Amino acid sequence: MAGHSKWANIKHRKARQDAAKGKAWSRCSKAIIVAAKAGGGDPSMNLTLRYAIEDARAENMPKDNISRAVKRGSGESGENIEYTAVRYEGYGANGVAFVVDTLTENVNRTAPQIRSIFDKAGGNMGKPGSVSFGFDEVSLVILPSEGLDEERAMEVALEAGAEDVQASDGMYEVTGPPAACYAIRDAFVEAGVEPSSFERTMIPQNEVACDVEAAKKVLRLFDTLDEHDDVQKVYHNGDLPPEVFEA
Repeated sequence: MAGHSKWANIKHRKARQDAAKGKAWSRCSKAIIVAAKAGGGDPSMNLTLRYAIEDARAENMPKDNISRAVKRGSGESGENIEYTAVRYEGYGANGVAFVVDTLTENVNRTAPQIRSIFDKAGGNMGKPGSVSFGFDEVSLVILPSEGLDEERAMEVALEAGAEDVQASDGMYEVTGPPAACYAIRDAFVEAGVEPSSFERTMIPQNEVACDVEAAKKVLRLFDTLDEHDDVQKVYHNGDLPPEVFEA
């Protein structure tokens, strides 16, 4: 039940997204459009769409925006929008591995731009699968440990389909299969504990320790990738010192 905290990384990303709410909504809109196009506009019959809508609601995306995105994806709006999901992988400072998920209307534009970002940061972009094999796709639910003992946290988590609970920095990090994300969240809400964060994400099987200088370079690359219009999510396996988030 001990491990490296992922909460600092999550807070860093969410702080940036909160500062640019329009970017977060744009990402949510793209995810909804792709899900509706692939499986139809009824979230009760399309689990991927349901998750995309839940994610949008978690970002406080207005209901009208969500509805409009569903219609654009399902074809009700009469628009023909084609997004392609492409994953890019590479390395940054100190050998830290990066996975970059994108949704793009033009792969021929996006690929060289992502490669250029890696190059300018002193890193390099690798081949598909060269990095992602070292990550696991999971649900990650972060909870405050105050008022919730470890045994009770484990009990609620396992009953909801989670696989592991780790205590770190005054928080519980609950992980499980990607499809269990909302079941785990709802179980803790029903138990009277409001999660600080919940998401389907990729976590590294092993982390690369970084000193402050290397960590600053890792965060700069993360931020530059995250700012790209076609990027949906960025993951890395850097173990960054807490002080780098306070700078």
